[in-house]
Amino acid sequence: MTERQHNRDDDARNDERDKGFALSRRGMFGFGAALVAAGAGIAACDSRSGDTALEAEAVTRTASEPSPDITRQQQVQARSLPFGDTADFAATDRGFIAAMKPDAVRDEHGNVVWDNDSYAFVSGKCPNSVHPSLWRQSQLTVKQGLYEVTPGIYQVRGLDLSNMTLIEGRTGVIVIDPLVSTQTAKAALELYRAHRGNRPVTGMIYTHSHADHFGGAMGVTSAEDVAAGRCPILAPTGFLEHAVSENIYAGTAMARRSAYMYGAALPRGDHGQVGAGLGMTVSTGTISLIPPTVDITHTGQQEIIDGVPIVFQLTPGTEAPSEMNFYFPDHRALCMAENATHTLHNILTLRGAVVRDPLIWSKYLTETVNLFGDKTDVAFASHHWPTWGGEEIVEWLALQRDSYAYLHDQTLRLLNQGYTGIEIAEVMRLPPALGEKWYNQGYYGTISHDVKAIYQRYMGWFDGNPAHLWEHPPVEGGKLHVAAIGGADQVLSHARKAFDAGDYRWTVQLLNYLIFAEPDNRSAKMLQASAFEQLGYGAENGTWRNFYLSGAYELRNGNFGTPTKANSPSLVAAMTVDQTFDVIAASIDGPRAWSARLTADWVITDEKRTHRIELRNGVLVHYDLVPGRQVRVPDATFTLTRPTLIAVLTGAEEMSAAVTAGKVAVSGDPGTLTRLTGLLDKPDPDFAIVTP
Repeated sequence: MTERQHNRDDDARNDERDKGFALSRRGMFGFGAALVAAGAGIAACDSRSGDTALEAEAVTRTASEPSPDITRQQQVQARSLPFGDTADFAATDRGFIAAMKPDAVRDEHGNVVWDNDSYAFVSGKCPNSVHPSLWRQSQLTVKQGLYEVTPGIYQVRGLDLSNMTLIEGRTGVIVIDPLVSTQTAKAALELYRAHRGNRPVTGMIYTHSHADHFGGAMGVTSAEDVAAGRCPILAPTGFLEHAVSENIYAGTAMARRSAYMYGAALPRGDHGQVGAGLGMTVSTGTISLIPPTVDITHTGQQEIIDGVPIVFQLTPGTEAPSEMNFYFPDHRALCMAENATHTLHNILTLRGAVVRDPLIWSKYLTETVNLFGDKTDVAFASHHWPTWGGEEIVEWLALQRDSYAYLHDQTLRLLNQGYTGIEIAEVMRLPPALGEKWYNQGYYGTISHDVKAIYQRYMGWFDGNPAHLWEHPPVEGGKLHVAAIGGADQVLSHARKAFDAGDYRWTVQLLNYLIFAEPDNRSAKMLQASAFEQLGYGAENGTWRNFYLSGAYELRNGNFGTPTKANSPSLVAAMTVDQTFDVIAASIDGPRAWSARLTADWVITDEKRTHRIELRNGVLVHYDLVPGRQVRVPDATFTLTRPTLIAVLTGAEEMSAAVTAGKVAVSGDPGTLTRLTGLLDKPDPDFAIVTP
């Protein structure tokens, strides 16, 4: 009997129940760990706490300075890029009404969840430790405040990674994409109301299924207002399924990598985090979700919210699996969601995701131009700044489209000539007419990793060379490489020569072998950190910079794990029964469960269904029972509602308490649950990335 079982009530009347639910406290271990951890993967995370200035000073003392090679590169870039084109700076300032002062948002405990003022250093001349093109992009995305897009349409920018757009209706205001956190969304709405009046929120639109476009929902409206019909919520079909599944199944791993992608542990400064290309970073407040009440199911669908007519275009499989653009005919205004922005976007984001389809993305942009191009005076998106003027809008959409189509088509052309993804990425360039546009620069996506993603979409991980079919894993491969080169000292010698020659790519490849062979080799780790820093300083892409500098930070200071272990009870609560058991199935420790056998039925009363789980061969199979079909008697049956199922499996409510309260009825052997939970593994939010 476990210690937790010893600590339970010894009342004889509860003995059998307690044996069955001995592991129900603290979220039944793996159940709770797997499901609650889902919230950590909802969006990129950022831990801004403590004295930022002191943190910056501490890391700056240890971080390396830009090398002469990087300094020369930055100078060349500064001369070659069209910095005389300042149209974007005029566009970001157009329609400015007021800024939020100070631009810092705190949660109910006084913790800072957003601090745009910490980027005040992003001004003036570009330092040698930042790529001049990224510096320019950050100078644009750091601008914050309330802006008029066109009469009746307003945006709050610079209060989160994404924008909140507000459409004034007959009696109130419609909110498009309520940011990442409830706290920043509330602050954005308050800024709008301070200058446009205390209008109620009479509608909300989620453009797509990423959390920076729905997470702040409860900061601008309530579930009660939505349920009462006072605030309908519109979203593309499939939104809820994808919002939950994309953020939960691999949530822990995605959150850990998101910390790298957005520079979660980095100080803000010219040697640290300077932005992410798409925006500065993400807020760290409370992520919420209110399910949609109106599904947009087809292109051409028209809805009227608070007197405002809207025409929709579905774009599934583009930047998100569930996404849509839409048009406001009374305003001659077009919302492009995240399908067209002022950066080359990701085909596969560095935090991890399902590979996107650049071909369908380009086709939907063609459809957008054909549907709305000749009737639009202003186009805005959920990131960056609007574009005004019919010709300018069509050119912007067309050249963004052509970029994705070109990368797709040319990758296929070259892979069909036998080139691998890495080889194609090395030679791929956009045509000058595309590449010279600021909005096609690689601030968030890059040609390099987009091309590799396209190759992966069509060809998978294997490049066809049998030498790569069964390679040694990193630790064993590292040891063999180090031995073949002549030992650690020889590897270090070669790495230092490469570093001094400015070949930082070869430096980090060599040192990676040594660090995985000898993880305690401090000389290797410090040189690797310096090489990562040079690569970060030279990166035009904000997320590449953050990845490199985060790797350097961990090598110098130790593993920072997943700094913000945010969770979203409302997102978890939106899971379906099938999604819930999918997560549990992915938490089974397969080898430990090889010989285990159990069956349990879950009678979901509010959905009028019985869902069976069967554990065999290390696999948890689950399915709905067909009424009337004869099946073997389960080991146990649990009767409850879906919300109670979610609550007890995430630890929000103890199973024993739910049984006592009459929320759960149990028949058969309650020990079935104990046997199942004993086979669950826990996700690790602190797994190593740059070390074994």
